[in-house]
Amino acid sequence: MKTLPIKPAPVQPAPQPAPRPPASAGPPPPWRPGWLLAAPHRLGFFAASSLMTLMALWWAWEMLARSGWLPAPAPAVAPAVVHGLVMVLGFLPLFFVGFLFTAGPKWLRQPEQSARSILAPVLALGLGWLAVVIGGSFGRPLVGDVAARALAALGAAAAAVGWAVISGRFIALVRTSPADDRLHARLVALACVLGVAAMGGGAVGLMLDEPDVVRHAAHLGLWFFIVPVYLVVAHRMIPFFTANVVPFIDAWRPVWLLAVLIGASWAQGLLWVAEQQGWAPMAVTVARLLLSGACGAALLAISWRWGLVQSLRIRLLAMLHLGFFWLGLALALDAVSAAIRLGSGGAATLGLAPLHALTMGFLGSTLVAMATRVSAGHSGRALAADDYVWRLFGLLQVAVVLRLLAAIWPAPWPVAVTTALLVAAALGWLAVVGGWSARHLGWWGRPRVDGKPG
Repeated sequence: MKTLPIKPAPVQPAPQPAPRPPASAGPPPPWRPGWLLAAPHRLGFFAASSLMTLMALWWAWEMLARSGWLPAPAPAVAPAVVHGLVMVLGFLPLFFVGFLFTAGPKWLRQPEQSARSILAPVLALGLGWLAVVIGGSFGRPLVGDVAARALAALGAAAAAVGWAVISGRFIALVRTSPADDRLHARLVALACVLGVAAMGGGAVGLMLDEPDVVRHAAHLGLWFFIVPVYLVVAHRMIPFFTANVVPFIDAWRPVWLLAVLIGASWAQGLLWVAEQQGWAPMAVTVARLLLSGACGAALLAISWRWGLVQSLRIRLLAMLHLGFFWLGLALALDAVSAAIRLGSGGAATLGLAPLHALTMGFLGSTLVAMATRVSAGHSGRALAADDYVWRLFGLLQVAVVLRLLAAIWPAPWPVAVTTALLVAAALGWLAVVGGWSARHLGWWGRPRVDGKPG
């Protein structure tokens, strides 16, 4: 049994919030766009959080329009189709850019990377996905159906090209790396290539006006690109972070565990395709029950093994562990949904509850934890979650639960209650990402508080 070696680290006290500067310190320096090019995480995170907030604002508008509280746009592409594509493949890869070109060179023993060198593909990604939302949801009254869909398709194509350039640059770092351990980076590089294919598939589906192709691109991008990148980072980082600050927890991360996690994600994607194609539906449902049930139980056990309970006294670490806990819970819910489908002869399931436990719960919570850690550490601040971030994280958990309730129990309730839950979940998500972005946008456009470069 091979286990990746990690040098033991001494137990350190829990990180404390950075002290506030004295009143005589004066106002912070002015925000300048040039500081976004001081480090890759500044540029990537700025573009990602800006796009994430705009997408959250658009989706909240859609939910309020469905309730009759706001005028509804006249979309050229079904809003649910655009929502699935951009929420999976839109802003998350831009966060990946910030992380991979900041932490990635350290993994690979490569020199620091210039943010200016990735500016063009980052712009292609951000503006491309913005064009998808504008063309798909707002372009029809202005230019007509065909031109609006063409704008959305060209936007997705531009994003695919931008991500292809980013992926090529990261692959070059991996290939020329002198590091002995490149396993995690190689798996991320593979996932990035599959992400290019998913984005390209979304562009083709939009151009051909084939919603099913777009849905397949989004789901395959989720299971073959987004979730594997998260799993690789979780496998490498969560045990390491925990062992550094929590007594009696070792940095356990065997290679076989990483292989199982990635294989299970790919299997979920293939089962989704088989289900959508109607191939042996009962057999596919049984396979989902077995796979999701086993993986969900295993992931909950791994969460415990990695120190979920022990981490709860350290906010920033707790956020990371709770995000990972959502992954096991999402797959457990998927197994329950499959069991309900078998028991009801296909008449009932948990709907979109498992999917939103995965996306809002696992992806969203882990994103807030990791991006907060990187932003704080690389701005010269303490690696800690203050009251502001901690409350936003708590609000995110409430928004996830509201979205799950809307999916699990729609039938017995009046439609107005389900709609209210959907609106509340969308507004909660908007408040979280908007509030988180509002704080950190100010950090990325100013120099580090400790005076160091980067």
